[in-house]
Amino acid sequence: MWRVPGHLCVRFAGRSKLSGPWSRPAAFMSTLLIHQPQYAWLKELGLREENEGVYNGSWGGRGEVITTYCPANNEPIARVRQASVADYEETVKKAREAWRIWADIPAPKRGEVVRQIGDALREKIQVLGSLVSLEMGKILVEGVGEVQEYVDICDYAVGLSRMIGGPILPSERPGHALIEQWNPVGLVGIITAFNFPVAVYGWNNAIAMICGNVCLWKGAPTTSLISVAVTKIIAKVLEDNKLPGAICSLTCGGADIGTAMAKDERVNLLSFTGSTQVGKQVALMVQERFGRSLLELGGNNAIIAFEDADLSLVVPSALFAAVGTAGQRCTTARRLFLHESIHDEVVNRLKKAYAQIRVGNPWDSNVLYGPLHTKQAVNMFLGAVEAAKKEGGTVVYGGKVMDRPGNYVEPTIVTGLAHNASIAHTETFAPILYVFKFKNEDEVFAWNNEVKQGLSSSIFTKDLGRIFRWLGPKGSDCGIVNVNIPTSGAEIGGAFGGEKHTGGGRESGSDAWKQYMRRSTCTINYSKDLPLAQGIKFQ
Repeated sequence: MWRVPGHLCVRFAGRSKLSGPWSRPAAFMSTLLIHQPQYAWLKELGLREENEGVYNGSWGGRGEVITTYCPANNEPIARVRQASVADYEETVKKAREAWRIWADIPAPKRGEVVRQIGDALREKIQVLGSLVSLEMGKILVEGVGEVQEYVDICDYAVGLSRMIGGPILPSERPGHALIEQWNPVGLVGIITAFNFPVAVYGWNNAIAMICGNVCLWKGAPTTSLISVAVTKIIAKVLEDNKLPGAICSLTCGGADIGTAMAKDERVNLLSFTGSTQVGKQVALMVQERFGRSLLELGGNNAIIAFEDADLSLVVPSALFAAVGTAGQRCTTARRLFLHESIHDEVVNRLKKAYAQIRVGNPWDSNVLYGPLHTKQAVNMFLGAVEAAKKEGGTVVYGGKVMDRPGNYVEPTIVTGLAHNASIAHTETFAPILYVFKFKNEDEVFAWNNEVKQGLSSSIFTKDLGRIFRWLGPKGSDCGIVNVNIPTSGAEIGGAFGGEKHTGGGRESGSDAWKQYMRRSTCTINYSKDLPLAQGIKFQ
């Protein structure tokens, strides 16, 4: 879903920005945004100048102290003391102990606790959404919407808590019952990315909890304040219900904590959201111990517009999918395939639409486009633009860094590349849209599928036959296959995830709950005889 440098370190910016010595001069302390009057609302979330980044029923942390920065101006917000390896060990032990209590609580009662978590998040939705805008950089409406997604998945999980379970199957033997029993896996480790620092944890946490699991969360180091704030909200609900806080544990950290989680046999399921490169390392470490992993990795998503497409839908859809969250969604549209008969018109309309994008501080309510998350992301953007030019692409809109504080780049449109250009097959987490011409359906369906990732895809057409060919076995090979809507904006009721190098994992709705449980087939003999299956006689 997102691109990271470094081993299991989620969007971990350079040491000069994030770590450094934590005992800084008083003059530096006064520059922290949390001390400025306009950011006093941060204290409503329980945040302060230096925050403990470990929670296992009590707050602590003996690891490195990092500073998180606001992408809109690169000013320091506050500091978080991360987990040491010793903190991690202690937290895993407490989480395993908490599981023995949580697993005995009936699923509908667990659902009631999750309902209260949703209500607590709902009460803090505006202030928590504002923190998402401040620390991650996405616009306010998206920050609030992300918290709303966690609230929604809590509501969904409450209903699911009365529905999970397996079937009673007909037995071929008289006096026998054949049932499927589903039980929690135990401890679910959750490693999340910077781009959705609330929602992705929520997808995993709410469903895992009603299934009877306890959770251990490691968020992205660059959004550590969000991880702390969310955990404080959850911890209060657990405390009010006289439940162990370690049911929802937190270990803020970098590569050492991520590696420990991947290699730890006590972590029964590891859910990892991140780049394909790091996801492969995670998968190998987990597989080496025959553990379970749930992978949500990269996406190189395409929109296809045919000659019969409604352009009043195509243009705003491409705009939203390409520049929403400044191109930093796993479902961002990075490739736009236009039938040759409409190519020039759509490109011209898109350029006009791009010119109307309102850029500014992400927490301003009228802004539609904010900064990239880090300076490293800006450099990757510039590198991708230059690579596209070298491969024959023409930048018809944008392509530059904006002259303003923060990590702002121009939303960019590139035309003229070959469909199989190397840069077009490389997921760049930035607002760059590569536009291509195509001639026919077979050609463009093949182009959609030729990239290594398989997350999201969409076509725009009125042809009913084409729609069902797109949905069928020779159509899109993605986990999300849309018609006449963008690649972004998935609903919680469906399973979210993708194929190929996207990892194959599924989160959120449908039957994704099964990944958080283990299944047993149980045969019960309530007769006085002992018939064997398949009519075998053993006498």
